[in-house]
Amino acid sequence: MTQQLPYWRLSAFYFFYFGLLGTWLPYWSLYLKSLGYSSGEIGILSALVMVTKVIAPNIWGYLADRYDCRTRIIRLGSLMAILAFAGVFWRQDFYWLAAVVVGYSFFWNAVLSQFDVLTLSHLSGRYARYSLIRVWGSIGFIVAVLAVGAWLDYHPIAHLLLIITGLLTAIWLGSLLVAENPQGLSRGDRSPGSLRRILSEPAVLAFFATSFLLQFSHGPYYTFFSIYLEGEGYSTTATGMLWSLGVLAEVLLFMGMHRLLARFSLRHILIASLALTALRWWMIAEFAASTALLIVAQCLHAASFGSAHAAAVETIRRFFTAHHGQGMALYSGLSFGAGGAMGALFSGYAWDIGARYSFWVAAAAAALAAWLAWRYFETPTTSADANHRSAPTAGVD
Repeated sequence: MTQQLPYWRLSAFYFFYFGLLGTWLPYWSLYLKSLGYSSGEIGILSALVMVTKVIAPNIWGYLADRYDCRTRIIRLGSLMAILAFAGVFWRQDFYWLAAVVVGYSFFWNAVLSQFDVLTLSHLSGRYARYSLIRVWGSIGFIVAVLAVGAWLDYHPIAHLLLIITGLLTAIWLGSLLVAENPQGLSRGDRSPGSLRRILSEPAVLAFFATSFLLQFSHGPYYTFFSIYLEGEGYSTTATGMLWSLGVLAEVLLFMGMHRLLARFSLRHILIASLALTALRWWMIAEFAASTALLIVAQCLHAASFGSAHAAAVETIRRFFTAHHGQGMALYSGLSFGAGGAMGALFSGYAWDIGARYSFWVAAAAAALAAWLAWRYFETPTTSADANHRSAPTAGVD
């Protein structure tokens, strides 16, 4: 008998987790700017969130796979993130904020990759429903971007701290509502040698290289897009609408992602996603003053994050069949962590040279990633995926 899927409990966690992301990404840099920090300092404080993502998911992923304590890690990480972030209410000097950001993000970044594995454990044999759960993360992002943007148009930017604290609390409460299905994912061979063999495959190395470059290219966008739009004369509400438009395009893509995965190989999806990402950054660099063209560029978020990430999670599922937690942690750490941190640091120092220059470099990085994927990446196949075409897996946000 198939265990009932806790659809709404899983979806609620993603809704609040990405609601926090939809609050942090567009408005945290505006809060830092209101405190008088320079572009370089904003870049450093943004990069610190990414730096912890290099380390934290791998530590927690190893512990979860080794000791089967995934649910406890998710709940502990969510709770400790609340306590660490509370430090922002005491002081706002640079080094104190840096310490708070490192502490908070070390625990917060431990949560998502392990919750992805928890979700997979409940989707055994029903992977096509993955995107139908994770799409609520996109919806949460859109709701947060629009609601917080509208709120901050009429209230002090300091209210952002209370909103973030509330969302962190909701994430922790959501983590208490669902536990792992121990029968959902096969343990397989968890020997260290098995993991080393996977990591030595050329296609895996190429995959991680392209993931790093893709997230590096997002550095100017995630760190300075709101400030960029403010300089172009867009209001906070308009900025929020443009952020949410990209995620809305992502939602629509998720609705049909299982069909794309059934029709096209992961290799073709990844190459197309990276090429469209390069186009997106070039358009933002050249046509930010044109609202119509900026809307088109934002719709390409469906490729630069949506389909690229969907293909990445499916790649991890197929390659790391016996090491799901560590595979997701490596992907998170090398792409969103190392790639995101380097992108944020680059953009922080390059922004004063020129906003357009930053997005040109981002476009070049995405184009290089597309070439690497075309040259070296091959679609992974395993015996477990023999019926993949008849039961496709959907992607994630």
